Amino acid sequence: MLRWFDVSGRHDLPWQHPRTPYRVWLSEIMLQQTQVKTAAPYFERFVAALPSLPTLAAAPQDQVLALWSGLGYYARARNLHATAQRCVELHGGELPRDLDALTALPGIGRSTAAAILSQAWGDRHAILDGNVKRVLSRYHGVTGYPGLPAVEKQLWALAERSVSSPQLPAARMADYTQAQMDLGATLCTRADPACVLCPLQDDCVARREGRVAELPTPKPGKVAPQRYAQVLWLIDAQDRVLLQRRPPAGIWASLWTLPQADDAQLAQHWFDGHVRGDFAGAEALAPIAHAFSHYKLELQPLRWRGIAPHDAVRDNDELRWVARAELSALGIPAPIRKLLERND
Repeated sequence: MLRWFDVSGRHDLPWQHPRTPYRVWLSEIMLQQTQVKTAAPYFERFVAALPSLPTLAAAPQDQVLALWSGLGYYARARNLHATAQRCVELHGGELPRDLDALTALPGIGRSTAAAILSQAWGDRHAILDGNVKRVLSRYHGVTGYPGLPAVEKQLWALAERSVSSPQLPAARMADYTQAQMDLGATLCTRADPACVLCPLQDDCVARREGRVAELPTPKPGKVAPQRYAQVLWLIDAQDRVLLQRRPPAGIWASLWTLPQADDAQLAQHWFDGHVRGDFAGAEALAPIAHAFSHYKLELQPLRWRGIAPHDAVRDNDELRWVARAELSALGIPAPIRKLLERND
């Protein structure tokens, strides 16, 4: 693995130069549910604005969410912010060099903690992210969906065994951790793996038994439910848009978005309670389809121009009139930001 990594591994990822605990941690959180090519420009923008853990801890949440906007799975950003604040409070403004202390922090699980320790400090810890689960499932011929506790336990045992080998130099733990992730990301891919180039091909059970396509065992199929909602795009005489902050829990938690209602009746009720105008005069725009991990959402945008709020409705913690030039400073869900950037 190390010989393969020296020649074919990824050595120029932005978080590798320099490879500090803060940069490794940030990259590991970004790479949860996100591919390297997508995460890399977000990482560079993030560290340019918030170059250290203390600066992240001191930043307002809106800035953190704005820097994250477009990456999705926004709980990662909120946990990142909370962890930075916890580290300032409990660990002198640094990430702790301890597995248990790391996993006690928001958003850091066992594999992420191990990846931080092995890459930032070279400590001997096993990781088990999605790429490593796929490699181990194929190499050892492990059947069963890796998300099942019994299967995951088996994979953890195999991962731990690999890093405990005396043949693995202690000085190269960071490289070995990266090699495992790189192998899964570049060769042992989910579809069309390049087995002929794999350094493990001679001993791979899945390749030997012709089971590469069936391992790892897929997650049992389940049809995602479809939901519908209406979003109210309200523009005042100064060309400002009315945004509403989402609740601190749930989908798009704490982000700024357009007011949303489950149906037309609820949309009109919200409209009548907050602004003056003709609800029936809305301009209906093309629906927006957006998929979450556990359901699909279709949003029907309704747009009004020249809208004025009721006298009692003013900017507050939940509602804000925002000029177009100010949108980039707020955390806004990607489909809503794309909608707001339309020029028609």
